[in-house]
Amino acid sequence: MKYLFVMLGIVMAEIVTGGAYAQSAPAANPGAIAASAAIAPLPDTPSSLPGVESVDILKQNQAERSRDQPGNAAPTFRIVNDGTRHYSSLPALEAGVLIQAKTQFPGQARATTAGEAWRQYRNGPLTMFGGWLLLIALAAIAAMYFLRGEIKLHAPLTGRLVERFTPSERTLHWTMALSFVSLAASGLTMLFGKYVLLPVFGLTLFGWLAFLCKNIHNFIGPVFTISIVLFFIQFAKDNLPKASDLKWMLKFGGLLSGEHVSSGRFNAGEKVMFWGLVVGLGLVVSASGLVLDMLMPGIEYSRANMQIASIIHIAAAVLAAAMVMGHIYLGTIGMEGAYAAMRTGYVDETWAREHHDLWLADIESGKIPRSRSEHNQAQNQTQVNPASLNA
Repeated sequence: MKYLFVMLGIVMAEIVTGGAYAQSAPAANPGAIAASAAIAPLPDTPSSLPGVESVDILKQNQAERSRDQPGNAAPTFRIVNDGTRHYSSLPALEAGVLIQAKTQFPGQARATTAGEAWRQYRNGPLTMFGGWLLLIALAAIAAMYFLRGEIKLHAPLTGRLVERFTPSERTLHWTMALSFVSLAASGLTMLFGKYVLLPVFGLTLFGWLAFLCKNIHNFIGPVFTISIVLFFIQFAKDNLPKASDLKWMLKFGGLLSGEHVSSGRFNAGEKVMFWGLVVGLGLVVSASGLVLDMLMPGIEYSRANMQIASIIHIAAAVLAAAMVMGHIYLGTIGMEGAYAAMRTGYVDETWAREHHDLWLADIESGKIPRSRSEHNQAQNQTQVNPASLNA
């Protein structure tokens, strides 16, 4: 043990003094001389310290290293870590690349292997800023409710109803809404669950929950995509911009002031939600999700492409979730009569006049049927040939 400490002291002295200690060591100390001789560099060795590789050693291939140091696989692992493609008899994509090359996402201090860079970016900025965005949205909704309260009607109900949404429109809306809620709940569980739920549920229960959320997410995703396409076909015509939308935007629809602002069937805020949320973010989330599900044609499903698709998917989905929270608030407890419009399809004339007066004016002038379902049903009945019924 004493000899070991002597050797360690001499090594440290050699490191600090750059070899001067060995030259000035007293000759009368045979132990020190023997220890110094024991660690002195041999004529053909590139380094005097074990574990420190010289330039010559770094040039060795695996065969040369195995000859000099049997069991040392450093040259092989350097090749594995450089991200280049090597031979593999497996037919899978990137089978010849065991570890991706280094990369650096925006905001990261240094480059690291692409898989680790993606993991740090997902669990770092995406999770942190996404969580804060959702919390800010919740805080804004709470402030809106406690400061402004429910947007109530100013005039009494007339008892005369107009059809706002047909059964097919409501079915389409609820299909898209329920599929989005399922995707949001399962996706947020997978994104934030290990920080919020894992400490409460434990590893086993949370593992099963995450597995369930993953399968729900994968199978509901295509349903949401199809509903978005059908929703666009159904409502694009009524969401085209009009001159009255600019005034609505400048006054923010009177949500804060309580002032009445005219609008058509859909106001400017709903049109922004349609084009920005449903069409814009909805298509981005759907396209990136189909890539992650490996259902998008013409895409090479490499690790790099999947990592980029994952980042785009998470960012767009969190932003969409924050916007949907505001829409859900106004469609339920935030506005009187809004939920009934989508639940039953009908609204009172007072509600239509206070929120969509230009649309009600078109109904009263006869441009739009008061009940489009009954109107379409009557048209279908008149188009039936009576002779065919008697046949």
